[in-house]
Amino acid sequence: MNTGASWPSLIEAQARVLEIQTKLHRWARNDPACRFDDLFNLVADPAFLAVAWDRVRHNTGARTAGVDGLSARDIEADPGPAAFLGTVREQLRARTFRPLAVRERMIPKPGTRKRRRLGIPTVTDRVVQAALKLVLEPIFEADFQPCSYGFRPGRRAMDAVAEIRLLASNSYEWVVDADIEACFDMIDHTALMDRVRRRVGDKRVLALVKAFLKAGILSEDQIIRDTHTGTPQGGILSPLLANIALTLLDDHFAEAWATHMGDRVVRARRKRHGIANYRLVRYADDLVLMVSGTQADAQQLRDELAEVLAPIGLRLSQVKTRTADIDEGFDFLGWRIQRRRKKGTTKRYVYTYPSKRSVSRIVDKVRQRSRFGPDVPYDTLLYRLNSILRGWANYFKHGVSYATFEYLRAYTWRRVIGWLRDKHPRVTWKQIRRRYLAGGWWPTDGKVELLNPTTVRTVRYRYRGSDIPSPWPAALKDAA
Repeated sequence: MNTGASWPSLIEAQARVLEIQTKLHRWARNDPACRFDDLFNLVADPAFLAVAWDRVRHNTGARTAGVDGLSARDIEADPGPAAFLGTVREQLRARTFRPLAVRERMIPKPGTRKRRRLGIPTVTDRVVQAALKLVLEPIFEADFQPCSYGFRPGRRAMDAVAEIRLLASNSYEWVVDADIEACFDMIDHTALMDRVRRRVGDKRVLALVKAFLKAGILSEDQIIRDTHTGTPQGGILSPLLANIALTLLDDHFAEAWATHMGDRVVRARRKRHGIANYRLVRYADDLVLMVSGTQADAQQLRDELAEVLAPIGLRLSQVKTRTADIDEGFDFLGWRIQRRRKKGTTKRYVYTYPSKRSVSRIVDKVRQRSRFGPDVPYDTLLYRLNSILRGWANYFKHGVSYATFEYLRAYTWRRVIGWLRDKHPRVTWKQIRRRYLAGGWWPTDGKVELLNPTTVRTVRYRYRGSDIPSPWPAALKDAA
């Protein structure tokens, strides 16, 4: 490798990174026992650092500073990206790089009064973490099971929901709705590093990963605490490390499926003999076990799930983990998944629609953004509302959501009209319609129109199964 190479353009860097990632992924897929011994040079490679900087700079948290008080915008102004990346690269090559403690912020959990910890690394640490992820992700993606969907390239929350719906429609009528207690805070570092060592033999990379795990937390009361467990939420590398740790869970249930239930005939035989079939579906630390059997089978699998999690320092929340019948329904990733009778028929189908908590959250957001402020322009209000309505409606358009969209449409309309009345208390309704509703009934200022959620077409999301494309298609082609 030419370690003295000059800084490439972003397009050149992206092409080089994709080429190397494809090779790493192909080698990992072709040899499940392969351990990679020379990865540190890639972390310090100009192309990987350039792509890492681009991702950090355009991340939504780029304006947030770590414990050093510097944001990405500050670094762009002085000393500039090239000088900054040059310094980072020299520190990595000289083995003098040391991650700083993450800045802790306690943020509210949506829909509850509880708060959760968010760690904010420095921009330098974010860039190195992003470079590490670029190197490690294609290697470990070769080992990840299809049942895992969270924080993986090309996979979405809707893929997990679609698989659950498919299983629930095919006799998997009992659900173990599991909640891992403080997953990102409790992962055992020793168990995690053991799983990383299965694929990574480069001691410099291992030391770098461990340094990030042990970097510490600067709490809101300005006290630095050591981190003996967990991968602090907020770091770019944290989701990948959590997925690596939770592969212990994925592998356990994937092996059980492949060994005992991988054939349709075998599953039918097990069912005739009263033996349960089951599948795991996981999105990060949100997971469910779909069980084709009895409630007793589901309860037994819940206990087995707890036993599998124990070696990596995790445990199930006794309060939030429950077993449920599909007719009772359960919430998953913002959706309510439940089997109900179709109106006008005696047939029952599994439906997915926005959960009450999800509706409550979007209503709260609309209420907060439409609070009267005399200095807020009308078009700014519409832009603010559209930004949250569009994202929410596009996420929930893949279910039975039209009735909810109608409710949200009516609620938002009332909030905007109330805002206009507060802003112009002496203006008549006729004048409001002429000035702010274009003479009709729907809010618009001529340039921007309030999004009507009912115009977002609801379409069924099809289960993609093994058809989910890989970000490294050449690797799959060569492996085949």
